[in-house]
Amino acid sequence: MDIVGSIDRWGRLTPDRIAHVSGARKLTYGELLDASDFLAASLLVTLPENASPVLVLGHKEPEMLIAFLGVLKAGRAYVPVDTSLPRTRIAQIANRSECATILTPEDVSKRIAEAPRERPRLPPRDPGAPHYVIFTSGSTGEPKGVVITSANLSVFLNWMLAEQRFANGDEVFLNQAPFSFDLSVMDLYLSLVTGGTLFSVTKEDVSNLKRLYEVLAVSSVTTWVSTPSFAQLCLADSQFREELLPGMRRFLFCGETLPPFVAGALLDRFPSASVWNTYGPTEATVAMTSIRLDKETLARHSSLPVGFPMPGVQVEIMDESGSPMPPGTPGEILIRGANVSSGYLGQPELSERVFSGGNGAASYRTGDLGYLDSTGLLFVTGRMDDQIKLSGYRIELGDIEANLRELPGVRDAIVLPVLKNGRPDALAAFVILLGRGEASDLELLLAMRGELSKSLPAYMVPKRFIFLETFPMTANGKANRDKLGELL
Repeated sequence: MDIVGSIDRWGRLTPDRIAHVSGARKLTYGELLDASDFLAASLLVTLPENASPVLVLGHKEPEMLIAFLGVLKAGRAYVPVDTSLPRTRIAQIANRSECATILTPEDVSKRIAEAPRERPRLPPRDPGAPHYVIFTSGSTGEPKGVVITSANLSVFLNWMLAEQRFANGDEVFLNQAPFSFDLSVMDLYLSLVTGGTLFSVTKEDVSNLKRLYEVLAVSSVTTWVSTPSFAQLCLADSQFREELLPGMRRFLFCGETLPPFVAGALLDRFPSASVWNTYGPTEATVAMTSIRLDKETLARHSSLPVGFPMPGVQVEIMDESGSPMPPGTPGEILIRGANVSSGYLGQPELSERVFSGGNGAASYRTGDLGYLDSTGLLFVTGRMDDQIKLSGYRIELGDIEANLRELPGVRDAIVLPVLKNGRPDALAAFVILLGRGEASDLELLLAMRGELSKSLPAYMVPKRFIFLETFPMTANGKANRDKLGELL
């Protein structure tokens, strides 16, 4: 698929159709076509002659979409970063990506205004070239960049388009996740390549539930894309039902475990809409399994399946030695197919450990635990390491621990998830101090949360802090995380 060409086509055929709504601002397909061309012209004459990506920094402004397409037209990959991240984190991403430049909405507007009005001669795009780089939490305390090529993204889009059969030009896609979170790729590109409207809810909308429902009521959303946590938040109010969103056709979930009661409530409140569960790590391009859920499926499974693999993609369950496991037996989930990333940006050793070639296609060891039943249906049961999903965000607990140990006065730290209904609901930090002093637990908690917020996103800052003299130990001399978990 020529992704950029497919989007530009709508700019020529239906230039007045709305491509993006964010707050009071609207962007048409004609404006998206012209502005991205002019931005590309500016980038082609000002960026250095290398293949470095371009970092796009913002929060759901229309200029971010213009920047994504303009950067691609200039022959580069883009790195989406949300302004809600701390400056230290943004700087880490900029340094690790070795970005050619950083584009903010203001920069985009300025470049477009100053660019020549002629259409630039755009370089041809190699489908195997990087399309975007999304940074996720890393166990060393620094984020790692997942490189997704245009070919990877095309595999995902072609599958979803064939499965969901979206009505071209007649869909409104909810954009809940920030563009720095790969779930947003689902709504962003499915909307743009079908000539739909992307309707963004901003962090200001989500922070005020009354405002959120008012925004949703005028959204005309037909395709809901979000984490299960966001839908659960909306379901807390009885007005979240078909009468609020009468045009709803489908709910698409990814990013974390979908609880059966959430799926059941949606089927009850939106009887005309379908509910889909999907699964896939960032390294496998958003999602690669899916299943349409119904009341029979909910009644049959206490933990919901995540679906069957897309055509052309293999899912294997492996034991610790890499041998395949029989149906029904849990092990590590391995994904093999053309949707798998080419690796982590600038981290060849890490890439070598988890990505490998085989059977003519790349493969990725997910670190997720799961099993396939006798029909090939995939179930995800947990993680092999200290990585968790919280509100859809992938978090390496070691990342938080490394940042905690950097704080003055901290000797050691362990971070654990606080579980609710069997899944992570918050984070708790167990901390050993070099010296206690006279500060109260509350004063220490507030101080540490404040310091951590300078280097970590808000969703990675623990809500609870428990201060200990020592950690309980296992028989082999390691910190006993199970014992610590009993304190929660």
